[in-house]
Amino acid sequence: MKKKYSFLLKPINVLIDFLFINIIFFWISDKEFQSVFFIIYTNVNWFVIAYLNKYYKITRVTHVVKILILYLTQISVFFLAYFSYFGLFREGEIVNNQFVVFASIAVGVFILKFLFYYSLRFYRELGNNYRNVVVVGLDASSKKIINFFKSEENYGYNYFGFFSETKSNSKEFLGETKTIFKYIASKNVDEIYCSSSVDKDSIRKIRQLSIQFRISFKLIPDFKELYSKNFDVEYYGVLPVLNPKKLPFELLETQIIKRVFDILFSILIILFVLSWLIPILFIIIKIDSKGPLFFYQDRSGINGVNFSCYKFRSMSVNKYSDNKQVSKNDTRVTKVGSFLRKTSIDELPQFFNVFLGDMSVVGPRPHMNKQSLQFEKEVNNYLKRYEVKPGITGLAQISGYRGAIRKKSDIENRVRLDVFYIENWSFFLDVKIVFQTVLNVFKGEDKAY
Repeated sequence: MKKKYSFLLKPINVLIDFLFINIIFFWISDKEFQSVFFIIYTNVNWFVIAYLNKYYKITRVTHVVKILILYLTQISVFFLAYFSYFGLFREGEIVNNQFVVFASIAVGVFILKFLFYYSLRFYRELGNNYRNVVVVGLDASSKKIINFFKSEENYGYNYFGFFSETKSNSKEFLGETKTIFKYIASKNVDEIYCSSSVDKDSIRKIRQLSIQFRISFKLIPDFKELYSKNFDVEYYGVLPVLNPKKLPFELLETQIIKRVFDILFSILIILFVLSWLIPILFIIIKIDSKGPLFFYQDRSGINGVNFSCYKFRSMSVNKYSDNKQVSKNDTRVTKVGSFLRKTSIDELPQFFNVFLGDMSVVGPRPHMNKQSLQFEKEVNNYLKRYEVKPGITGLAQISGYRGAIRKKSDIENRVRLDVFYIENWSFFLDVKIVFQTVLNVFKGEDKAY
């Protein structure tokens, strides 16, 4: 499959603005004005405002008027933040060139924004940065979107053809709706546009297909569907198209926030807890039973890739560690190990996994590979857990679903909560889960054995 680089357009746009704004400071402003604090203040304000304003959320179908509105909103709020600095931190002092600096930023960013926009449109007219698309279902709305793809070359769409339940002699006819599954597996398709006239079961299957092959799925709506809270509306000319809202973990900012939190939190635990706890436990565990301090086991991480999951050893060395889960009153668990497991101290070495990037502080708990292979076949949505990094703790664990899996409903409930977490993530949900995990450790849990 030919690799596309559209995902780089937004970072490039951000980088251009970042470089331009900072060049202005050093080129126009006087030396007194070039304080590190002010430069940081201005950069933070610009990009926080841009994030809240969705200033860089531009798609290939975004109209030029929408871009102008985004720019005016951005520069207006930035104007207030920029000049607030002199009242807050410089006691009203008028610094030379401050108006010239702001005007230069405002005019320069405006020129760069529209130069980038029109250059990209021209580039697409030449047949570059295109998106391969197919349409499913043929009705009045889908015919309009097809006409849009064929007539508006500067948007960069390469239209392959359509699928329909009704056979057609058109050269664009690719087959009946059910044949799309075989077609997608063999073709380099980037986006699927599905008419609302297609039966709901087929739409659901096509949606699952798009997720499996990481293809964008768009729904050409009936009027009533424009009000669905699960979709964003994009306009291709005057034709509305429904775009399923991205899940939290599909957003770059979510991944950045999660990773920064993981690094900072894991460093704190490693430096202030594990640095003194490891020597103590090394002596205690060695006295209690023969064997190493750490126990590690291959488990499935993000995208199903295996990693070594670390724990303090809580059992005597045995040959069943990789295929037999711990049960209540398990004779393999040592006396010290029983305490470690009840207090969850045995899990603390996984903060090394978090620091290394194999795990996250919060996420679906990883299972033994033998269990994972079984659950992948038997439990609906189990594979969805692989879309994110596994966690030391998770929503399922604080909701009472931890310990041995004795019946199918145990794992089904865990997966249900894991999927809910993936689809409804927020930073405050992570904080809540961490806080509740700490409380549960002090309260004690019956299933921690």
